[in-house]
Amino acid sequence: MEYLRKPLMTLHQHWKPLRCAQPRHCSKLANTGVTPRERKTTVDRFKTRISSGPSLQDFIKGVSVHKTRAAVEESDKHSYLSEDLEMGNSRKVYFETYGCQMNVNDTEIAWSILQRKGYQRTVDVTVADVVLLVTCSIREKAEQTIWNRLRQLTAMKKKRMKSHTPMKIGLLGCMAERLKTELLEREKLVDVLAGPDAYRDLPRLLTVADGGLQASNVLLSLEETYADVMPVHHAPQGNSAFVSIMRGCDNMCSYCIVPFTRGRERSRPVGSVLEEVRMLSDQGVKEVTLLGQNVNSYRDTSEEQFVGSDPTKLSQGFNTVYRAKQGGLRFSDLLDRVSRIDPDMRIRFTSPHPKDFPDEVLHLIAEQGNICKQIHLPAQSGSSQVLKAMRRGYTREAYLDLVENVKRIIPEASLSSDFISGFCGETEDDHQQTLSLIREVGFNVGFLFAYSMRKKTHASHRLQDDVPAEVKRRRLEECIGAFREEAARVNAALIGSTQLVLVEGDSKRSAEDLCGRTDGNMKVIFPKEDVAVQPAASNTAPVNAGDYVLVKISSSSSQSLRGRALGHSSLSGPVKRRERHQLDEHVASDTTGIETCS
Repeated sequence: MEYLRKPLMTLHQHWKPLRCAQPRHCSKLANTGVTPRERKTTVDRFKTRISSGPSLQDFIKGVSVHKTRAAVEESDKHSYLSEDLEMGNSRKVYFETYGCQMNVNDTEIAWSILQRKGYQRTVDVTVADVVLLVTCSIREKAEQTIWNRLRQLTAMKKKRMKSHTPMKIGLLGCMAERLKTELLEREKLVDVLAGPDAYRDLPRLLTVADGGLQASNVLLSLEETYADVMPVHHAPQGNSAFVSIMRGCDNMCSYCIVPFTRGRERSRPVGSVLEEVRMLSDQGVKEVTLLGQNVNSYRDTSEEQFVGSDPTKLSQGFNTVYRAKQGGLRFSDLLDRVSRIDPDMRIRFTSPHPKDFPDEVLHLIAEQGNICKQIHLPAQSGSSQVLKAMRRGYTREAYLDLVENVKRIIPEASLSSDFISGFCGETEDDHQQTLSLIREVGFNVGFLFAYSMRKKTHASHRLQDDVPAEVKRRRLEECIGAFREEAARVNAALIGSTQLVLVEGDSKRSAEDLCGRTDGNMKVIFPKEDVAVQPAASNTAPVNAGDYVLVKISSSSSQSLRGRALGHSSLSGPVKRRERHQLDEHVASDTTGIETCS
């Protein structure tokens, strides 16, 4: 540190001071003649005057010092825009939704906010005044799809400018937060950007865009859950709906962009969730899926009665990168309360993390008849070495122990999973361990992808994407093949059984067939025909979307089951072994020769 010894500046002879500066005291406290007691008394008097004196609000024009903080925040919201300017005035808005179920729910939230401002929704993009894309940023392929669509819409916008009101293009969700600079400055393909926590700001952003400017709000929040926004549900036939219970993720898996696009975990107050589920039940919805980026880490601390010191319980052998969280109303408590609202409504949840399946959650699923026995356990890899690089918080052995525990507590459970092929540093031996885990567990549904590195993630900073693209593709194909083999085996075991199916509507392949799903979320195809209204009854009734029917399974493939409907049923009614046995005996001779699904 030699340079510190040099003088900071040099004074020449003609800059010599004319006189010595005398010390000045700002107050009597600096006088050394003041005793310690007098000094303390003066300081206390000064603090008292400060605390009782004017605050910052006294110096802001038009703000009352008696206003609460909430009132100040409410009155200060975009005071430069009048309420009239933020109204939609019947302008037509068109939504396109990409990615996960959370984006479906985000679409419903955004539409609820715009609907209150007077916008109208259209399903025809050619007549839309506003086009909003709700986007996904989880993989490069998903983003490329959005880039291509934006260029198509921009071309459509340029054509419309000559003859119609200019169309505004907006981008919502994860991609808006991740690529804000490229979208606004480089490509200039959008008028409005709104991140996952900024949907309340959409009316203002659209108003600013109407003035010819680009408008953006991609700030992440530590509190936003949209608890007071009732989504406008647009599920097919209105028989199923998604209900968001938490947002964000704290797991920080090394490959995942979600914590950077969705922010930290925060849970929606339990009262708000229950209110929405009750509303859906009143509307006749038969299936509700609870949503969250890490749905089973739900922890509501909004009420004082929920605050405690008990640490969150994890699955045996699992750990986290963050400190154990304490207190709050847990996922098992919420799931129990939701399931009791309507015994004839199926309850599902996605997407969970394997670490958050303590025994209390599994026992609840086993005991409550309307909580579906389909468990999603994202493994991501079958190699402990790769799982460590992914920062998943468990080993292969811990994951298999969890699977065994699930099957012990819920013997009829069907399992699904996620896997990534070709993660950083994955060897051929790691890949073979993944294949062996797929075969050992026996999943009936899988979501498999080749690894795609995302900027900002831990992997992008610390790891090398060193598996060649062609190797990733080959390993992915091998994993998919193993999955299909096991799914075909698992589904074949259901041939001859009777499954309770919630009817979704006509089959996509034939108007002569109906399609529905089992408790285990398997697709079932069966002929469209009238069936008995109750076990062994002679009178029949047609089967409609939203009905529960018992279906005798006659054939299967890796992706679906085929059978024949035996009769109407319900979750809360006589769905008992005896009823199924009676119907099996009644129509056993009629279930042969049903065409196998291709």
